[in-house]
Amino acid sequence: MPMIRLTAPAGALTEQGRQSVQRDLAAVLLRWEGAPDTAFFRAQAWSYLTELPDGAQITAEDDATRFLVEVTVPQGALSERRKAGLVEEATKTVLAAAGLGQDNTLRVWVLVHEQPEGTWGAGGSVIRYADLVALAKGQRTDA
Repeated sequence: MPMIRLTAPAGALTEQGRQSVQRDLAAVLLRWEGAPDTAFFRAQAWSYLTELPDGAQITAEDDATRFLVEVTVPQGALSERRKAGLVEEATKTVLAAAGLGQDNTLRVWVLVHEQPEGTWGAGGSVIRYADLVALAKGQRTDA
């Protein structure tokens, strides 16, 4: 049940970046979560782009463009190493989509939200992390 949401000021992404960033971020999330690269798991990786109107995002210092990436995964799905890799790669992906260089990394925040066990439902049922792991093992393309 990985979900990723990018919040950015309208017009902050390049046209090409705006067209590709959602799928790119979803792929980054799936890769770091260790999910199989199958149609089923790609369809479960929801990706949102929220564009803010002019003036909706500033800091106490300036009004330079900032980006917020929020990731929701089942609790226990990401080790510390995987979280670090996800944060690094998501940051690079957003900067590339905005046409910005790596010297702008502090303009991207990535928040990882871990959904507690038993608090996510899909298809009318509660889905547990162990269910997803078992499903992934049955759908591995690299095993």
